Amino acid sequence: MNMKKLITLLLILGMVACSEDDSMNSTMDELEGIAKSGTWRITYFWDSDQDETDHFTGYSFTFGDSDVLTATKGATTITGVWSISDSNSGDDSMDDLDFNILFTAPPDFEDLSDDWEIMDFTSTKIQLKDVSGGGGGTDFLTFEKN
Repeated sequence: MNMKKLITLLLILGMVACSEDDSMNSTMDELEGIAKSGTWRITYFWDSDQDETDHFTGYSFTFGDSDVLTATKGATTITGVWSISDSNSGDDSMDDLDFNILFTAPPDFEDLSDDWEIMDFTSTKIQLKDVSGGGGGTDFLTFEKN
């Protein structure tokens, strides 16, 4: 292969790689913007073997700046953290984006703590799932905008 063809090939490969990185960053930025816009409620939470959606009835969730996640119901406020991350920098598909949630208490909220796989999202709905390691089940979590 002559030098001109080699340089052209390297430039094309570089543009494809940059385009995938830009696409991933764009998706992460879009989802972060959607999550931060307004308040959310849990409309579905399947924890391994049972529907536990009712544990979060009446709570409004706010995905705030500085990774602060708050759940509010009346005078009760529960604080956690959240983020969106790329779980595998070698693969730039949406399958490798994680929606990370961490609550340290109370126990019902601790069940939400995980690095959730993003199944789908729109401006009004975020659908997540987690397949537990070690033979565990699959959990599902859906947030819908209030």
